[in-house]
Amino acid sequence: MPMDHAELTTEQVLKRDIPWETYMTTKLITGTGLQLLRRYDNRSESHRAALLDDDGPAYVRVFISILRDIFKEETIEYVLSLIDDMLTANSKRARLFHDKSLANEDTYEPFLSARPKNQEGTANGEASNSKKQLSTIDDVLKGLVEWLCAQLKKPSHPSHAVPMAINCLATLLKEPMVRSSFVQADGVKLLIPLISPASTQQSIQLLYETCLCVWLLSFYEPAIEYLATSRTLPRLTEVVKGSTKEKVVRVVVLILRNLLSKGTFGAQMVDLGLPQLVQCLKAQAWSDEDLLEALNQLEDGLKDNIKKLSSFDKYKQEVLLGQLDWSPMHKDPIFWRDNITYFEENDFQILRVLVTILDTSSDQRALAVACFDLSQFIQFHPAGRIIVTDLKAKERVMKLMNHDNAEVTKNALLCIQRLFLGSKYASFLQA
Repeated sequence: MPMDHAELTTEQVLKRDIPWETYMTTKLITGTGLQLLRRYDNRSESHRAALLDDDGPAYVRVFISILRDIFKEETIEYVLSLIDDMLTANSKRARLFHDKSLANEDTYEPFLSARPKNQEGTANGEASNSKKQLSTIDDVLKGLVEWLCAQLKKPSHPSHAVPMAINCLATLLKEPMVRSSFVQADGVKLLIPLISPASTQQSIQLLYETCLCVWLLSFYEPAIEYLATSRTLPRLTEVVKGSTKEKVVRVVVLILRNLLSKGTFGAQMVDLGLPQLVQCLKAQAWSDEDLLEALNQLEDGLKDNIKKLSSFDKYKQEVLLGQLDWSPMHKDPIFWRDNITYFEENDFQILRVLVTILDTSSDQRALAVACFDLSQFIQFHPAGRIIVTDLKAKERVMKLMNHDNAEVTKNALLCIQRLFLGSKYASFLQA
């Protein structure tokens, strides 16, 4: 059974024997082209390098003409591999494609024509009989970005198409024009599902290059607006929690550092427990100085962000982390009057977490404060008793009335009193 073409390496493709003489006989290549190919093909890298240094544009012209005029797939793959081999050895050889002697050649079009076709036999949905003239680099890049997005949406190969597309984007998104085209093509949303903890070497590389794409996009405002409304931040947090690969952690931390000052990202990071996570990361033995510097900058930025948070944001952070203590806001009636409606957000998320703390925490101080805060909500919210009852808090609080700690039992009793008697009578009894 022949090997899937997507499985072949450049080295394997270059082992093929291409009948160049036959192509000259059928006038698909010229006599000059044949001479150049004979000198170049199946030669050592040093020999090829000398030929390219001496007459590079001539070889590029031959490669371009073959891609344009010959349609046999094995030959196209062979020439593409020659070009790949040439550029991998020295990326500066890309300048040969822009040599003034090739000014009248469309050096881009043959590469775009050589892209894998979809089921209808066209590349990127273009009609097969329409030959669009791609005259500018911007047009070429836009077409390439659209094709890469199509590969992410509907891969042409089950295991190779997506890694190939992401690998290309990780290079192309360095260009501002490509970032714009990628956002316009609605490409950002295609990256988000790929941001997830990885275990195999291949999946780690895909994750790293996906995060590299997000990092490059974090310098572009329209992309940041999309990232802010997606689940990017929680996904990045899960990745950095579970990754031991230094390069993955580094690029995620660099993304977080870039996003910290943008919109509501800072508050989201605090909500996700990033301050504590950064401390844990700093305690690990990283060898990358850039990573250590980025962690310090991220930590400082998060501290500044916490200082800017409103009193309710601080309270919310305290509750979500389960780190309840008798900070002034818990007993401040002004805090509760001014912020009581915020407790309704996300289907009473904060109240639900307080109830969970009653069930799961072994911290006596946290249990006492949670009971007290529930009693404060009952006192200051018009429907407080009904809401707390609906959340099944009564049973949990009643269990704590028999707790060994006096502070816990005292506040559990206060909560039950307010739950049964209403805030006015419970406050009288408390006094």
